[in-house]
Amino acid sequence: MGSLFRSESMCLAQLFLQSGTAYECLSALGEKGLVQFRDLNQNISSFQRKFVGEVKRCEELERILAYLVQEINRADIPLPEGETSPPAPPLKQVLEMQEQLQKLEVELREVTKNKEKLRKNLLELIEYTHMLRVTKTFVRRNVEFEPTYEESPSLDSDSLLDYSYMQRLGAKLGFVSGLINQGKVEAFEKMLWRVCKGYTIVTYAELDEPLEDPETGEVIKWCVFLISFWGEQIGYKVKKICDCYHCHVYPYPNTTEERREIQEGLQTRIQDLYTVLHKTEDYLRQVLCKAAESVYTRAVQVKKMKAIYHMLNMCSFDVTNKCLIAEVWCPEADLPGLRRALEDGSRESGATIPSFMNTIPTKETPPTLFRTNKFTEGFQNIVDAYGVGSYREVNPALFTIITFPFLFAVMFGDCGHGFVMFLFALLLVLNENHPRLNQSQEIMRMFFNGRYILLLMGLFSVYTGLIYNDCFSKSINLFGSGWNVSAMYGPGHGPAELQGAALWNDSVVKHNRVLQLDPSVPGVFRGPYPLGIDPIWNLATNRLTFLNSFKMKMSVILGIIHMTFGVILGIFNHLHFRKKFNIYLVSIPELLFMLCMFGYLIFMIIYKWLVYSAETSRVAPSILIEFINMFLFPTSETSGLYTGQEHIQRLLLAITLLSVPVLFLGKPLFLLWLHKGRSCLGVSRSGYTLVRKDSEEEVSLLGSQDIEEGNSQMDDGCREVMSEEFNFGEILMTQVIHSIEYCLGCISNTASYLRLWALSLAHAQLSDVLWAMLMRMGLRVDTTYGVLLLCPVIALFTVLTIFILLIMEGLSAFLHAIRLHWVEFQNKFYVGAGTKFVPFSFRRLSQKFSDDVV
Repeated sequence: MGSLFRSESMCLAQLFLQSGTAYECLSALGEKGLVQFRDLNQNISSFQRKFVGEVKRCEELERILAYLVQEINRADIPLPEGETSPPAPPLKQVLEMQEQLQKLEVELREVTKNKEKLRKNLLELIEYTHMLRVTKTFVRRNVEFEPTYEESPSLDSDSLLDYSYMQRLGAKLGFVSGLINQGKVEAFEKMLWRVCKGYTIVTYAELDEPLEDPETGEVIKWCVFLISFWGEQIGYKVKKICDCYHCHVYPYPNTTEERREIQEGLQTRIQDLYTVLHKTEDYLRQVLCKAAESVYTRAVQVKKMKAIYHMLNMCSFDVTNKCLIAEVWCPEADLPGLRRALEDGSRESGATIPSFMNTIPTKETPPTLFRTNKFTEGFQNIVDAYGVGSYREVNPALFTIITFPFLFAVMFGDCGHGFVMFLFALLLVLNENHPRLNQSQEIMRMFFNGRYILLLMGLFSVYTGLIYNDCFSKSINLFGSGWNVSAMYGPGHGPAELQGAALWNDSVVKHNRVLQLDPSVPGVFRGPYPLGIDPIWNLATNRLTFLNSFKMKMSVILGIIHMTFGVILGIFNHLHFRKKFNIYLVSIPELLFMLCMFGYLIFMIIYKWLVYSAETSRVAPSILIEFINMFLFPTSETSGLYTGQEHIQRLLLAITLLSVPVLFLGKPLFLLWLHKGRSCLGVSRSGYTLVRKDSEEEVSLLGSQDIEEGNSQMDDGCREVMSEEFNFGEILMTQVIHSIEYCLGCISNTASYLRLWALSLAHAQLSDVLWAMLMRMGLRVDTTYGVLLLCPVIALFTVLTIFILLIMEGLSAFLHAIRLHWVEFQNKFYVGAGTKFVPFSFRRLSQKFSDDVV
């Protein structure tokens, strides 16, 4: 509790690292994660630092490892991720590891390149085979045709050209054949017609099965084409058009014998390529499997090595360039561990002169460290989202563990919905070590990280649901109702008895649809329900009126208690930072202002609950009217809640009015008196001391320490320096703004807590509407079709309950609970202007290839 109530005590340490042992010492520090390094080379560019060459070498190794992981994933080889993190590699093994990785990369790239070339050749040969098979049906060969002339296509039985006529003209017939993407056929044909002016004959045929593109690897539909043309110029144009449309052009055989020889040669080459390609893939897979065994270890080692050199670049060298000097923030409790880490690093490197450290005083504000575990981490993240706590101030997360799920449950009060949420969170908690939950998608990971918050939210919702007596909008009669209906009914009641009390007889029951229970009648009200709201209120027509009154007063009470607790926590901050005058001039006036108005309102609510009974409830005064009359001073006398109420209210109002000028002027005038009327006294404390000089208040406090510590006086020159720095106007303006914000905030923040009542009402009404529209309709159907209809109704009711009432309403209540903590509670004492302690720890490095390596 000590470390969660306040941040850890920090100190600034200076590390003296020998050049030969610096790497090993930082490796030991990274494994333990004890210190946060300060950058001592802020004015030096990242490219001009000492170890920039080593960082570039690590980046080159990361590039090689990323390539290896990419190839391993492409080959569908599982990546073994070890549970333990390997240490950073020794300097002696770095060059050897770099040489091995570079050699492996060259070998893999060469084998992969050969494999891709073989695969491309194989696909081209397969395309050539399909082209020869399809174009065989395009042309009818004339055996007597002269070899100097090319074959011309015949379309069915009609010949477009007279071959003998073309032979007499001496025209040379040429062919271009190949494959084209099916989607480009129409545009390709139009382009040929326009460019070649009709001196070509184009024949198409679609392949039965899609083929893989040798260039891109995509599986697409192809069309085989055969273009017949006359003349070399036309042939040149045809080939250029084929190149523009990325056609795969293959040579066309002149004779049938040549076609047969080509097909036989293709079949032989394809079989040979299949054999070579399989052997290449087997060899490549063996190399990748061997690389996959060590790629995880090497990736983690390279990450750690790169992190070490980044930290070494933040160190500075002494004048001899033989020793590195580093400045680190370290928790005081971890100083022995820091010394042991330096000793271990020096021992591992075999250095004769060990590295050492010493603490140095500083006036800078240290970073903030709260030690959390898997239970408290989620609540600390809620507070840190508002702002990281200032150094050594009270941490709201300790109290948020209880107040946050409780305020959520007040707005989400339903024991049925809360139990479902509790079971879901309990399932996550019991399976928190499951690897799939840690590697799940973003939304599921968000639920998993907040599993303990959900667990408490569900548990508290079950409790508030029992208080409200709500379970899926229905009441539960566990102990029996405290109201007795039979005491109101008597068939023999006469008119005289009916006039004296609101009793029922046969005539009243027959002619009235709504009957009213009178608790003043003996035997009707037998006592309060043992736990929460009496279940009979679920049947009452004035149920909402009763519950609204109860929840509204409950919200006001909880809100005022919550805000008052925040002001009290501010007193602990003033005591810790030795600003006792803030207790008398700020905290106590704030408490008086809050309690004399709204604390008195709580008193009136509880007093009315305790004093007035069912018999006297009709003459009980209105709390709202009495509270308004406290400020208006009415001339007419009112009955009041108790004797002497008017005098007590005037006294409380006077105290409230007197606390306002104290809030506005007390602290500025006191600081001015300290500055001008007191001697300028110094402060000397043993050990590390935090001295803040970021406001005029701290400057004035330098002269007030004699009151609390009894230090001796300094020379008069100090007063002159402080006179130049002290600015009374700034202090006064700051305090006036703070006081106005607090006084108005007491009213607005109290009204803001009414959201507890509003969201509780909305959740109950939505649950009631969902029950009335689905479950009530399904349960009222007769037994013939009731079972068949009830199953889909229950399924729909479950789905809507989860998505509307659990997720949407739960998210709404969650956001409102966050707002109540950030705005209404934490602004009473929490500054949240600190910086988070970020230690140099290898545990912070990503260990997953999918997140960082690839």
